Amino acid sequence: MKLMRWVVTILALLLGYQLTYETLPLLLNFLNVSADQTIITVGTVIGGLFFAIIFYFISPVIFRRMVYFVDAVDIRFQKTPVQDIVVSIGGLISGLILANLLTIPLIKIPLIGPYLPVVTNVLLGYLGLMIAWKKRDELTSLLSLNRTRTGGKNAQMASIKIMDTSVIIDGRIADICSTGIIEGIIGIPIFVLQELQYIADSPDALRRNRGRRGLDVLNRMQKELGAQIKIFEKDFTDVTEVDSKLINLAQDLGATIITNDYNLNKVCRVQSIGVLNINELANAVKPVVLPGEEMTVLIIKDGKENNQGIAYLDDGTMIVVEGGRKFINEAVHVVVTSVLQTAAGRMIFTKMSEKAS
Repeated sequence: MKLMRWVVTILALLLGYQLTYETLPLLLNFLNVSADQTIITVGTVIGGLFFAIIFYFISPVIFRRMVYFVDAVDIRFQKTPVQDIVVSIGGLISGLILANLLTIPLIKIPLIGPYLPVVTNVLLGYLGLMIAWKKRDELTSLLSLNRTRTGGKNAQMASIKIMDTSVIIDGRIADICSTGIIEGIIGIPIFVLQELQYIADSPDALRRNRGRRGLDVLNRMQKELGAQIKIFEKDFTDVTEVDSKLINLAQDLGATIITNDYNLNKVCRVQSIGVLNINELANAVKPVVLPGEEMTVLIIKDGKENNQGIAYLDDGTMIVVEGGRKFINEAVHVVVTSVLQTAAGRMIFTKMSEKAS
């Protein structure tokens, strides 16, 4: 640290000397003071010493700030997806190219011309970087769309899915994603994350537990899936409902919404937005049961109609047993008579088998 402090001090001395040597004659001419060589020499020495003393005392503060900055950048880069970094670097390069094109006429301006290229590069480079960073979601989507048009395996991996609050709280999406079935970017909109945090802070115990469960699911997905999980920070401040914001974001990104909300599912289909419904997926992968098939079930309660008993499969499918009321809390053999598929799930209607005990 001491060595670096002295290095910075010497560099500041040389910088101060050079700046004073170039600007002092101009200042003396502006003030109509004779630019004597002795005055210039003494002034440049004083200027160099002034810079050296200032930087000698402030260099420890600069070093600490630099360490904090490097650590913060390192942490941020570890959490930032590669595609965001690439897009941001592209914006920085674009800004620097534009800045260097502008420096050709700017450098000819008297007095300040030699310093304008530095200012222009800093300003336009920063501007290009910030524009690319704030618009990274749209730019990533645009690049994904171009890859999709070219086809191939990379196009499939480029697709974007965004999750709503209900499917995160549900939790099954974590197990589904861990199988590798869902490809491409899995997005978490910032307004969905904010809603989860709001629910997790709710005074109602049930809502609070649901919110915390959702946050736990997200943490698990980030650990297991890594860069495949991406937080989209674009918000729609003029829209109040989270579902409406989700639809707007999906339209902007050309993304597919993952949900288990029945009404949101219908709205997405009406507006021609891709949607993956977890409940529909669960129903689709349930075992196929055919009329005439026999099974053994445990009747746990009575049904709505007389003499009906209700049982459940391991996946939660309801089984209605005709004549099963008197066998509550008993395992019986039944025969499937029909299967009814509804929006809420699948119901299996059965009757007592001759093997019923």
